[in-house]
Amino acid sequence: MTSASQTVSARPQVEHHTRYRSQTVSRRITTALIYLTLIVLGITWIFPLYWMATSALKDDPQIYTVPPILIPSPAYWNNFYDAWTRFDFNRAAFNSVFLYSLPVTIFTLISSMIVAYGFAKIQWRGREPLFWICIATMMLPWQVTMVPLFIIFKELGWINTYWPFVIPSLFGNAYFVFLLRQFFRSIPEELSDAARIDGAGEFGILWRVILPLSKPAIAVVLLFRFLWSWNDYLGPLIYINSEAMQPLALAIYRMRTLALSMGTTSMAYPHLMAVSTLVALPIILIFIFAQRTFIEGISTTGLKG
Repeated sequence: MTSASQTVSARPQVEHHTRYRSQTVSRRITTALIYLTLIVLGITWIFPLYWMATSALKDDPQIYTVPPILIPSPAYWNNFYDAWTRFDFNRAAFNSVFLYSLPVTIFTLISSMIVAYGFAKIQWRGREPLFWICIATMMLPWQVTMVPLFIIFKELGWINTYWPFVIPSLFGNAYFVFLLRQFFRSIPEELSDAARIDGAGEFGILWRVILPLSKPAIAVVLLFRFLWSWNDYLGPLIYINSEAMQPLALAIYRMRTLALSMGTTSMAYPHLMAVSTLVALPIILIFIFAQRTFIEGISTTGLKG
């Protein structure tokens, strides 16, 4: 009787231990598959950047060698300097930073914050319908409005200037208005009410109360808008005609077309990759240093409807 009862009592323990081991093995296999998938996806995303950077260090024989050479030997570091100075990319970089990206980014942030604050923290008749009309404009792709906008800006005499990019940024962006509004609504209303009791106006509340608490959302707006302006190719292609006014995206394309038109294909591809690497480097560095704030802004936006 004693041995039989011990066998019966030990049987559930063995089954529990077996079930626990099978669950542990299953979790480990699932974790390994997740990490393997992430590693494969990471390599898929990183390899084009690696190929661009390493191609900038090659010469033509290394570029066209089959099978491809993954590590340049020897590495031609002078390709970066030669490519950048050969086609006067300093002027294109000045245009991209000071005439396009920075003004458009700053004006878009300021105007979008003001509009988003009005939709989030001020009660007025017709606020919700007007907000949804603003959001509805996001359903119109830029390709639909491209021709009418070109006609308008041509009549205003803004062709071959950066006014078609700077002036519209003074009126906000529907996507950023939505993003900032959702973040502003997550800030407790009691803070704004306390500031009003102390005599602060709406702009004072926005500047002293809302903005210090909205740094993650502001970082998202700044990064997205600067990235869009920095990489914009089609907009400058339509409105900018003068080579002296071209931003970096158009200057890279002009470098390629000039090399082909003159028949000097030698070192064209390495130089193209060298300039492309230098142009992509600021965006990569900005994201690396601001990724914590950026991810926080993405994850905390839209928590309150």
